[in-house]
Amino acid sequence: MLGRLMNEFVPLLRLQDEMNRAFEGFFDDLPAMRPYGADYPAVNSWETADGQYIEAELPGMTMDDVEVLVRGNEVTINGERKIGQRDQSSGEAMAWHRRERAQGKFSRTFTLPWEIDADRVEAKLRDGVLTVYLPKTEAHKPKKVKVLTA
Repeated sequence: MLGRLMNEFVPLLRLQDEMNRAFEGFFDDLPAMRPYGADYPAVNSWETADGQYIEAELPGMTMDDVEVLVRGNEVTINGERKIGQRDQSSGEAMAWHRRERAQGKFSRTFTLPWEIDADRVEAKLRDGVLTVYLPKTEAHKPKKVKVLTA
């Protein structure tokens, strides 16, 4: 009896699962519901013998919108993306039909395993990609040691 009753509920349970999947990402398309997360901007990072590079994707932003701060062994990238509310040529208020690009402030901090030479840090923004070079201090650069024979 219980088995037959459970079989009758299986289609309803499937329907509930499908409805849950349908509504999972529903609110993700609303810009107001999609603030910048801890993973914005997307970055690539790699190390060389002299330092580390961080590339961050910042489409449509200028250096006036971005701030790079260095302290000890940490680097922080702060910024704000502003999407206009008025047409730039006429000054009229815009009637949005779709807004998928989020706006607002963001901040990401990266901790390196060595001290950064803050006086030699370079940051360049080209084609929507911020590249930050973070040189190691002399004390943290690898030194070649001459091996002697015994």
